[in-house]
Amino acid sequence: MASKLLASALRRQTLTTKPASDFVRTLSTAAAVAETYDDPDGVSMKGVKISGRPLYLDMQATSPVDPRVVDAMLPYYLTRYGNPHSRTHMYGWESDSAVETARAQVADLIGASPKEIVFTSGATECNNISVKGVMHFYKDKKRHVITTQTEHKCVLDSCRHLQQEGYDVTYLPVKSDGLIDLDELRSSIRPDTGLVSVMAVNNEIGVIQPMEEIGEICKEFTSGATECNNISVKGVMHFYKDKKRHVITTQTEHKCVLDSCRHLQQEGYDVTYLPVKSDGLIDLDELRSSIRPDTGLVSVMAVNNEIGVIQPMEEIGEICKEFKIPFHTDAAQALGKIPIEVDKWNVSLMSLSGHKVYGPKGVGALYMRRRPRIRVEPQMNGGGQERGIRSGTVPTPLVVGFGAACEIAKKEMEYDEKRVRALQDRMLKGIREKLDMVVVNGSEERRYPGNLNLSFAYVEGESLLMGLKEVAVSSGSACTSASLEPSYVLRALGVDEDMAHTSIRFGIGRFTTEEEIDRAVQLTVQQVKKLRELSPLYEMVKEGIDIKSIQWSQH
Repeated sequence: MASKLLASALRRQTLTTKPASDFVRTLSTAAAVAETYDDPDGVSMKGVKISGRPLYLDMQATSPVDPRVVDAMLPYYLTRYGNPHSRTHMYGWESDSAVETARAQVADLIGASPKEIVFTSGATECNNISVKGVMHFYKDKKRHVITTQTEHKCVLDSCRHLQQEGYDVTYLPVKSDGLIDLDELRSSIRPDTGLVSVMAVNNEIGVIQPMEEIGEICKEFTSGATECNNISVKGVMHFYKDKKRHVITTQTEHKCVLDSCRHLQQEGYDVTYLPVKSDGLIDLDELRSSIRPDTGLVSVMAVNNEIGVIQPMEEIGEICKEFKIPFHTDAAQALGKIPIEVDKWNVSLMSLSGHKVYGPKGVGALYMRRRPRIRVEPQMNGGGQERGIRSGTVPTPLVVGFGAACEIAKKEMEYDEKRVRALQDRMLKGIREKLDMVVVNGSEERRYPGNLNLSFAYVEGESLLMGLKEVAVSSGSACTSASLEPSYVLRALGVDEDMAHTSIRFGIGRFTTEEEIDRAVQLTVQQVKKLRELSPLYEMVKEGIDIKSIQWSQH
């Protein structure tokens, strides 16, 4: 019923108008209906019975599909189902036309040319192509990659893969606010640096890196790599494998980037994993000093998926430009949430994802700069679709949905940002008014407001998650949430293990309502107080006892 209310309201809106107040009220009504949806069977999670549907505050993991996007996709499932690569009949022509329209919509959102957009299955594939593809292409000249410690796991893993191949990776640290130090980035660049990869908006803490400054730095040194992690990381380094054997990334990248880097390490590449400061930002001086003559790639996530920290992308880009090194960024968490201009950031490759911007799952896009041209080695062989970078039939309905989501995001980004920021302020104020010892992880200034990562002292995170059964939240990245280990992103920030274990990531989005925020605050406060009542350590602290001074006896 909720989806019908939303769809009905959205169909009455034109794509050329900004959301009106009555539209927001309709969304609130629809959300309320969804919240009270009665599920007679309920759901059992780890032995806990949950009835009905919980509030959804996990927008960094995935976002709901905007009903307007569904409307755009449906014809290509039901009547216009032709293969876009079929050139001999109308079905193929109309699908091909729809794909090219979507390509233009995605490009328009980031200030790129449609010719620079390659469709993929998602940001993880983009990151692999970017990190591995660049370094493999320049393997004989560039053997060094620069990224940050807070990148998405797919970026970090891509870098580790490169290290296994013999490449060198520098993982820039971030400051306590989650931002990198631009001087450290600049000092990390070496003659053999082949790529700089930085996440625009961190998926865990929402920090926004200074992309324009990062891009300018990279532009000074060479072209950059920034858009679809595996293709980017592996593709670049494989293409230049005879010249560039060094990759620089950060310790907080997405796992797909880190795994791509590890894969390159197995192949003999050298990877530098830049640490981050306590705010989640990299040190630009450390980045600069990490750059070597054989550095083939710098990969830094723009917005961290766990803490939302926004890296100084323009400054990083400037360093990469100065040393003429390809600059890659995982911008899955940044797309449609912060303004992106690929030329200002001086990025060479950028990884984008459909389902993080209210579009469908299973589709992404890789931005590949044409001037100066970035070269990658394809990570998938086949029919040569998408200019030979990503073979396989392009899924027209998914691509159309992705394009529609980007068009909506461009028109409503400013409105969404103001609304999401107000909801974040409401949540943070509500929690801090009723609870002490609550810490915001990552920079409070340079962050995406829809990502609120909080640590609650003297509360076990797993217990808090189980207690918040009416609220769908995460303790970190969805890609690593099955692990009970503390977040590697928070550990990179210098957060001690106990506090890292207490973190909860609240993801606020386009369809989140004030009523949902107020209810989430109420439930969070209630559960934290309940757990602290059971904590002798919290009681001792309230009595003024310095726990760190206690000499605990061994048994």
